Amino acid sequence: MSDQPTTPSHDQLASKAQAWSALFSEPMSDLVKRYTASVFFDQRLWRVDIAGSLAHAEMLAAQGIIAAQDYAAIRKGMAQITQEIEAGQFDWQLDLEDVHLNIEARLTQLVGDAGKRLHTGRSRNDQVATDVRLWLRGEIDLIESLLRALQTALVEVAEKNVEVILPGFTHLQVAQPVSFAHHLLAYVEMFARDEARMLDVRRRVNVLPLGSAALAGTTYPLDRERVARTLGMEGVCQNSLDGVSDRDFAIEFCAAASLVMLHVSRLSEELVLWMNQSVGFIRIADRFTTGSSIMPQKKNPDVPELARGKSGRVVGHLMGLITLMKGQPLAYNKDNQEDKEPLFDTVDTLKDTLRIFAEMIAGQVNPATGAKEGGITVNAPAMRAAAMKGYATATDLADYLVKKGLPFRDAHETVAHAVKAAQAQGVDLSELPLATLQGFNAAIEADVFDVLSLEGSLGARKTLGGTAPVQVRAQIARHRARLVDVAKA
Repeated sequence: MSDQPTTPSHDQLASKAQAWSALFSEPMSDLVKRYTASVFFDQRLWRVDIAGSLAHAEMLAAQGIIAAQDYAAIRKGMAQITQEIEAGQFDWQLDLEDVHLNIEARLTQLVGDAGKRLHTGRSRNDQVATDVRLWLRGEIDLIESLLRALQTALVEVAEKNVEVILPGFTHLQVAQPVSFAHHLLAYVEMFARDEARMLDVRRRVNVLPLGSAALAGTTYPLDRERVARTLGMEGVCQNSLDGVSDRDFAIEFCAAASLVMLHVSRLSEELVLWMNQSVGFIRIADRFTTGSSIMPQKKNPDVPELARGKSGRVVGHLMGLITLMKGQPLAYNKDNQEDKEPLFDTVDTLKDTLRIFAEMIAGQVNPATGAKEGGITVNAPAMRAAAMKGYATATDLADYLVKKGLPFRDAHETVAHAVKAAQAQGVDLSELPLATLQGFNAAIEADVFDVLSLEGSLGARKTLGGTAPVQVRAQIARHRARLVDVAKA
């Protein structure tokens, strides 16, 4: 009796995997194999590739397109392949080009003809489009949770610093005093919009291309809606040409990711500025900084600096995907293989950035004590001193005069003269004598000093969205409730 295997080897299957090979008179060169293969970066799709294949096989069996025993064999084979990949024992082969053919070849080796029947009614064109959508859907869910964690971290720090006064800037010049908590909550609003955008993108990602086949649909009686339900997708692509060639969802995700990184970059710029010794508003925990190879006194804010740089990387991926798609005719083209690496890197960069920023801002829980440790340290006196330098309450004096009956434009000019006088004397407006202030307008009374204080300026801005502590606390409560409700959902 022969001792040869009854099923073909993985190498034998590799040589036959290219269904188009019989048409060609010579094999593909090794250089072209390396140039065209994607298996070494699209391996990460293996789990969703198996999930999509199982849903497709289940439908084929339900429709009577393949036999029940074939479906059972496919399930058994896929279970073994899953174990092999998870154990790091799967033999990924360049000759098999991509994750799809590697898994299919191993399945055929394990279960024979049943494995060959799996591809009935589908193409790698609709298969890869399905895999990328399934994978990205899961990544969006994780990114949404990371965005919530970052918002929670910012709210935690804000809650501790409602009464801390920071100079608010326009044109990087001191403008008006604001609560430090109010400043942080501005970023919470940005990241909340990012979270909403991600959820909106998810709806358009979560649509099934499978069943579009190569480009024109298929002659088999597929139940595409059944596959969509099995995979938890919200609908099916309604045009087979669009189904296999659409990458709008990837571009849209990268656009949303670029906005997240833009907001991270703006926050990073402020963290770098605030940490500068000349400003000294905050200190970042040592584990998020590095030293200098030559200057022993240095603590460099490498994490926010690098995040600021990585924002350009993510925006670059967005531009790359847009450029990739702009000249493609219908339907699928090999160009689309180039969609994965920028998409994968965007996801990886975004997840790592969100994780590290949440910890850098609010610290991490000490398992022994259950308390948060680390996070940014706020230097409230330095913030207050900076707010006193730029005549931040000048607008408050103008508003005071308006309430006394002076037209705003006249009040504006009057206060400008008062600021000029204070500058000449090297004092703040609140340090000018009452008699001096009354020299600019006789309606000014002793209560003006309540208006000119930093606390008075903050407390007066009680309108919705303002920086008054009462409003800031209301906004913190709103965000707390919103974040808890989303977490429960």
